[in-house]
This record gives sequence, C-alpha cells and structure tokens, in this order.
Amino acid sequence: MWNVLPLPARRVGVALLLLLSFAPGAGATPVVINRIVAVVNDGVIVRTQLDQRVRQVRAQLQQQGISLPPEPVLRRKVLQRMVMDQIQLQLAARTGIQVDEDTLNRTLRNIAARNHLTLDQFRKALESDGYSYKAFRRRIRDEIIIGRLHQREVADRVTVTPQEVDSFLATLQKQSDRDKEFHIAHILIAVPEAPTPEQIRKARAKAEAVLKRLEDGADFEQTAIDVSDGQQALKGGDLGWRSAAQVPTLFTNVVTKLKPGQISGVIQSPSGFHIIKLLGVRGIQTHIITQYQCRNILIRPDPLTPDAAVRAQLAQLRARIEGGDNFAALARAHSQDPVSAPNGGDMGWVAAAGVDPRLAQVLETLKPGQVSEPFKTRQGWEIVQLLATRRHDSTAEFQRAKAREILLKRKTEEALALWLRRLRDESYVSYRLKPASG
Repeated sequence: MWNVLPLPARRVGVALLLLLSFAPGAGATPVVINRIVAVVNDGVIVRTQLDQRVRQVRAQLQQQGISLPPEPVLRRKVLQRMVMDQIQLQLAARTGIQVDEDTLNRTLRNIAARNHLTLDQFRKALESDGYSYKAFRRRIRDEIIIGRLHQREVADRVTVTPQEVDSFLATLQKQSDRDKEFHIAHILIAVPEAPTPEQIRKARAKAEAVLKRLEDGADFEQTAIDVSDGQQALKGGDLGWRSAAQVPTLFTNVVTKLKPGQISGVIQSPSGFHIIKLLGVRGIQTHIITQYQCRNILIRPDPLTPDAAVRAQLAQLRARIEGGDNFAALARAHSQDPVSAPNGGDMGWVAAAGVDPRLAQVLETLKPGQVSEPFKTRQGWEIVQLLATRRHDSTAEFQRAKAREILLKRKTEEALALWLRRLRDESYVSYRLKPASG
C-alpha cells in the first residue's frame, strides 16, 4: 500500500538492558515488557519495535503474493535493515538534517492521495488495520531524513558529463540487445569493504551453496528473501525491468546471454558474490510525441500593472490580431519574452513536456491559426497562437536523456552502496538476539 523505511529505534542509554513496567499498588513486581534486540552506537532497537516492523513487512509480502521466509530469517532481515536505518538517522541528527511539519504533512497527503483517500481517511484506514498513525508519521519523517542524507552525502557529489553520455550512446549502438529490456532478479552474498581471504572464501562457499539450491529447484524469490544481502532482498531480489543500458555493467554480458527463466553462475564483485535470474525480455518502443509550432506575447505584472490590467491589455492585443493586425509586429512591440519577442513571438516547435504546464494545456485546445484567451503561467500572462502541429519521433532525444539518467543512477547506486558499507563498518553494532543463520 505504501513504501516507507523502517521505524527507527528510540534513542536511550546503551547501558539500559530492559524496559520495565510496574503494576499499580504497593509491592508491585516488575514485569518485563520490552527487551533490547540490538545496540547501535549510542542507541538501541527494542523488541516491540522489531515486532511491529516484522508485522508490517509480513503484511506487505503477503499483499504482494510473496511467500514468507521462516520467522527467524524474516526477523533477522528486518533487524539488519532497522540497524542500517538507525545508523543513518544518527548521522543525520549529528549533522543537523531535519524535516519541518509542512513538508511532512504534504508528503502524508500525497501518500493518502495515491491511495485515493483523504489524509483523515488514510489515518483511519491505518488505525483500523492496527497500525499507529503516530508511528507511521515518524517512519515517513525518517524516510525523508534518510533521503536527504543520501542526497547530501552521495547524490549531490555524482556528476555525468556530456562526453560520458556520448561514449555511453556510442557503446550502446554496438550492442545487439540495445532495443530490449530485461526483467532481472538478484541475490547478493556480501563481504565487508576490506574482506580477509577467509571472509571471501566463506562468502564464495555460501554463494555456491545457494546456487546449488537453485539448480536443484529452489524458488529464486524465496531464496533471495532468505539469504540475499541486497537492498531488494525482501522483494524477492526483484530489480524490475531495465534496458540493456540500465543493467549494471558487472551483469551486462551475463544477462544478455541468458534466456527467460535461466540463472547465472556466481559473479564476483568488490561488494560480494552475485547470482542473477532473468525473469523476462521485451522490446523497447519508439517515442512519438506531438509538437506544436506556435508564437506568443508575454506581459509580466508588476506593482504598477496588476494582473487585471495585464490581462485586459492582452485581451486588447488579441482583439487587434483577430481584427487583422500582424501578430509578429505586436509581439515585437509589446512582448516581454526575451527569447521569442525579437523573433515576432516565434517559439518554434515545442512539446508539451518542455513548456509551462498551463501553456501545454492551452496548446492542446487550439486549432491551427487560433489565438488563445489570456492565461497565466509561471512567467506572467500570455496569449499564444498555434500555427501547426506534427507528430515527431523523439526517440533520439529520449535516448540521450535516458542515457544521462541511467549513468547518473548507476553511478549514484554504486557510490551509495560503497558509502553504506563504510558507514556500517565504522559503526558499533551488537545484536542481543542471536541472528538466525541464512
């Protein structure tokens, strides 16, 4: 129903071993109601938090039709994710990352809207399903905080140059599978950032044992939930549909040689050992868009010329154009658009995605030759004349934009994975409930 990060642990002293509740009345005996399951630097995760998160993850897996792993395995996976979240939240707190109430409330309203509910209806739906709305708010706040931390520590430092895009597209042109998309699932057996030979040996042996299980008929999705250290482990390792260009470089040669349903061998990388399953293949469609040839007159309101006056002025100009006055001449004389005004208002060929949303809406309603009524955009008040429309194959432009997006995502994912490993290795973590073996 929603995608959020796990609920963070309450920060309390690490010396505290049990949280106690006392029955009322004299001579009451202490009753243990909570227990620490992990110490994370100077914070803890307690059993009730783990129980609540396990229940939520279990419900999400069941809703998605994914078979549940054994309870000890599920609890271990969830606890590991909670530990990583708390490490990041602690760093965010130390560095002053916060979320104001307006941002939080706006995000909650958007989540409710995606579920076709008002915020009040969404709150009631959560509570009727046994979830705490207050806890849900905390989790959403933490998700935003972690996202901002990732943006600051990783994403803002990643760049893609035009030369990288050119090189990427040139390489893509040489690939026979460039017009295909692949649905991939993934299992990772991780190693520390600077593993010892013994740690590498054990991880390789575990990966090979996992591969043997899969070759003997074990379900890939269930196995990924049970043993994978990947970010998508609790989704059965599903990485979704990716073009050949979006497939991680490490897997490209392997994936393009697999047939749907086939499983790769063990693939080694600095992060550990990987096993890939190809779930499906499909073709990439071309991108045909509608373009509009148009011209405009833009006038911006100011303290001496309010909106009503600007609108009236444009209405007069529109009437003059419909009476036979030359649009281009009026645009040169009156328009405040620094780009189009010198060219008689000519905007050239534009696509809806490349202009102000309100302008796009107006263009879609006009017929060639028509001049719009005055309307307001982010730039000011405008009238626009549609000259012609055409269907345009924007596949090349789309591919270039997509290439940059792919490179940016790939570099960001790699940098984030490395950053998270370092952050985990630099943190103190002590599990008080012995994790189940995977």
